[in-house]
Amino acid sequence: MQRLLPAAIVAVAALVAGCGGSPDTGAPATADQGPQTGTITFTGTDNAETYQPVIKAFEAKNPGIKVTYTQIPFDQFNATMQQRLSAKDAAIDVYTVDEPRVSQLAAKGFLTDLSDLDAKVKTSFSATAYKTNHFRDKLWSLPMWNSTQFLFYNKTALAKAKVTPPTADPEQRWTWEQVEAAGRKAMQSGGTKYGLFMEQPEAYYQLQPLAESLGGGSGIEGDDALTPAVETDGWKKAMQWYGATFASGLSPRGIGGFQTGPVFAAGDVAFFVGGPWDLKIFGSSKVDWGVAPMPYFQGGKPVTPTGSWSVGINPASKQQGMARKFVEFATLDPAGNLATTSTTTIIPANLEAQKQYTPQMDKFSGAKTAGAAAITTYESEHTAVSRPVSVGYIQFEEVMGKAFADIRNGTNSDARLQEATRQLTDAWKSIK
Repeated sequence: MQRLLPAAIVAVAALVAGCGGSPDTGAPATADQGPQTGTITFTGTDNAETYQPVIKAFEAKNPGIKVTYTQIPFDQFNATMQQRLSAKDAAIDVYTVDEPRVSQLAAKGFLTDLSDLDAKVKTSFSATAYKTNHFRDKLWSLPMWNSTQFLFYNKTALAKAKVTPPTADPEQRWTWEQVEAAGRKAMQSGGTKYGLFMEQPEAYYQLQPLAESLGGGSGIEGDDALTPAVETDGWKKAMQWYGATFASGLSPRGIGGFQTGPVFAAGDVAFFVGGPWDLKIFGSSKVDWGVAPMPYFQGGKPVTPTGSWSVGINPASKQQGMARKFVEFATLDPAGNLATTSTTTIIPANLEAQKQYTPQMDKFSGAKTAGAAAITTYESEHTAVSRPVSVGYIQFEEVMGKAFADIRNGTNSDARLQEATRQLTDAWKSIK
């Protein structure tokens, strides 16, 4: 789910510069809360329909407060927000926060300190979500959504290839080695062009678990989380395997972004690693498919991605009180948090909201999605690993995204990881 396009790269450099010092604490809880009624603005990347249910529910519960939503396309969001927040644009009250970016936004003084809510947040969300929204022992944003990944499989292709499909039981999850072998059989006699495909083939969010499964770590280490660590044995083995899936034709080159899902929906790939949003998206496919837990490497440990969008308050907002009410409703209030998921297939971050939401996942696409709820619950409790918390994360994601693309296209993985280490070391010198 994490992407940085060229339009945002210039802003990244500006955002990172100077992040090494003590963070601006933004607007403290004791600051002027502003008027109690009026109109607040909410800015994010999703279309307006996504947030209409939560806005409508909030306005009904808070007469006198109106919420106006503004969408900024994902590929423009980081650059646009950097410019406006740097200029202390008071026209932004509440905005969506990509969780790995919390550290840099807080370090630059672009988020209001919400630490007085710490105790309530700790009991309302998972330990991972709680930690991710902190920076230097302060709470800067509140989790809105969560995520995980599934292994989607083509039942018809596996049956033709005489392969028994994987089970939905997380305790019996397949290894990547099993997936590779079964995928090759499906290519040979199951009628598929490809054996395996990742939905986000160049995204750290989805590829981090490969290295983590082999004990390679997140790729960032050090007390200041500004030391590259992408040349560990785990990272090397994971990327050697990943590059080989493309070199051998098991996975397709030249297809990326939002073009990946249709490959599975068309019946052209045996196994597909995707998110909860695909549980409904693939519902219209004519392919007979099922879901299983995300695989792990033999001898390694199961690891799955987690995290999504949080919401924060602009310190420059003159309407801190009303903004806070909306943020708390959309996250800490189970009903409000559920409302944020009414029109989109994403997991609510609030634990009480999750309990109400998760059982529905088994019915998203009928029998095809059977087991999705149990997988989601298990992964959240046992295998979920968040992306690293670092003021250098944005640069890290950009550098690694390019490295993944090169490895996918045939560059020697060991050499490319070595180059990524050099690039990160140089990039982070300015913020150490």
